[in-house]
Amino acid sequence: MRDPGSVTDETSQPATRPQPSAPAGAPDAPHDTAPEGRRAEGPYEVSPGVYKRLTTGLGGYALAMLTCLLLVGLVVLISPREHTENLPTVDYGVHLARLRADAPYTPYAPEGLPSTWRATSSRLSGLDGDDAEDPVAWHLGMVTPSDEYAALEQSDEQPVSEYLWRMTNSREPVGVQQVAGQTWQRYYRRDKNQRSLVRTLPGLTLVVTGTASYEELAVLAASLKPQPKDTAAPSPSAAPTSGS
Repeated sequence: MRDPGSVTDETSQPATRPQPSAPAGAPDAPHDTAPEGRRAEGPYEVSPGVYKRLTTGLGGYALAMLTCLLLVGLVVLISPREHTENLPTVDYGVHLARLRADAPYTPYAPEGLPSTWRATSSRLSGLDGDDAEDPVAWHLGMVTPSDEYAALEQSDEQPVSEYLWRMTNSREPVGVQQVAGQTWQRYYRRDKNQRSLVRTLPGLTLVVTGTASYEELAVLAASLKPQPKDTAAPSPSAAPTSGS
């Protein structure tokens, strides 16, 4: 018999059911490792107003850069040869007088060119050396009315083929052109945009070459006149300045 005065806890606490254990090898249950007071990171939603402000700034910057580039390109296109205006005009009369007096051939020089043709360079070689076999050559560079480059080259150098190769950068002529009743051979070097007119005389080769058109080169070629020793040298067509 039980003692009616004794009290047990069997009827005051419910029985606790055992928790099932995880199978072997099963991964641990996920748990939040974020610091207290901070939510785990995830995708953020941006309001339309914020998105517009962000993208509008980038678009404006890109548009400004594009506008600047277009303006720079326009300036380059408008004035691609502005530097030629700064080339000084030279007086080639001294070189021509020396050539007329001492050259072993009768030189040629331009006469009657309009003032829009400007002489910008002149070089004379072969008269000051000790070797009498050195070729005598004269270079006269000019700016044409269309702001292109043209040059008169003349020399008694042999062989003529090698001299022409250096002056025209071409081996073979591409045609002929009649200039003031004389036949000139045409040469053309495409990658250098170089055109040339060539006339071969006894003991002298004349080359008119440059980036100018064949029409402008023909104007220079037609102006060339022989300068014998017993005549005065012509005045340069352009107003001379100091230099050579």
